[in-house]
Amino acid sequence: MKTAKINLFSIIKGLVIILLALIFIMPFVLVLSVSVSDNETLLKYGYTFFPKTINFSVYKAIFSNSQQLVQSYKITILYSLLASVLSVIIQSMIAYSLSRRTYKYCKFLTVYLFITMLFSGGLIPSYILNSQYLHLNNTFWVYIFPGLVSTWNIIIIRTFFQGLPEGLVEASKIDGASEFRIYAQIIMPLSKPVLATICFMTLLSKWNDWNTCLIYIRNSNLYSLQYLLQRILREAEYLKSIANTSSGLLLTDIEAPTDVMKFAMAVLAAGPMMVAFPFFQKYFTRGLTVGSIKG
Repeated sequence: MKTAKINLFSIIKGLVIILLALIFIMPFVLVLSVSVSDNETLLKYGYTFFPKTINFSVYKAIFSNSQQLVQSYKITILYSLLASVLSVIIQSMIAYSLSRRTYKYCKFLTVYLFITMLFSGGLIPSYILNSQYLHLNNTFWVYIFPGLVSTWNIIIIRTFFQGLPEGLVEASKIDGASEFRIYAQIIMPLSKPVLATICFMTLLSKWNDWNTCLIYIRNSNLYSLQYLLQRILREAEYLKSIANTSSGLLLTDIEAPTDVMKFAMAVLAAGPMMVAFPFFQKYFTRGLTVGSIKG
């Protein structure tokens, strides 16, 4: 009887896990299915998990300027990776200093950073600072330097550092290790979960950022992927609006499948992150849980 109950519980637990997995997977399957459909099929049958007809015309339209798309991919991948690495290094250094209880200005800097998390200068002061004083306007570095440090991330990393055994640091000091050597060779290798979590969160944030390009970038060679896709969609919607309102013979034949295009752009934008996520998954839950609760 006990064995039967255990087997029944295992079956129910497995079915629940499968159901939850389908709940998360099916939306992406739906997006992928709609992205390879066409407007006529979409209007006739609605959104379906399996496309009635397969049509790659939307992808052909997006890739019509493949050189610009590839360039935007390169720019986005480069600044996302570079910003993620620099952000983790700088924030972990600050967090290590704040985690040392013997540091003289620990409380003062903690309060100072906390205030910056509550209050911000706003968009206009940020634009003036970045464009007129730092001269980052229309440069590659505007994607990286603004927002490189997050107080919330520093607090998470600092809490994780404080949860590590204090004896490791004391033993290293007795052996003559400097603070930087303790940070680089002892603390950092033990903090892979929280560092990988912060790295992935920063990577995701930078990858989805299109507002920076909209505000600061005028050079088409520096367009980010998200901004380029949004611009293509805006142009398609503009052509569609002209076709719907104009009585001219040339404009009535314009076909701008903006509804399908939205799903195709979602696939192109989310694809690389879906490939990168499995490499961070084993650290993700542990890093956030330990960094937020422990200590």
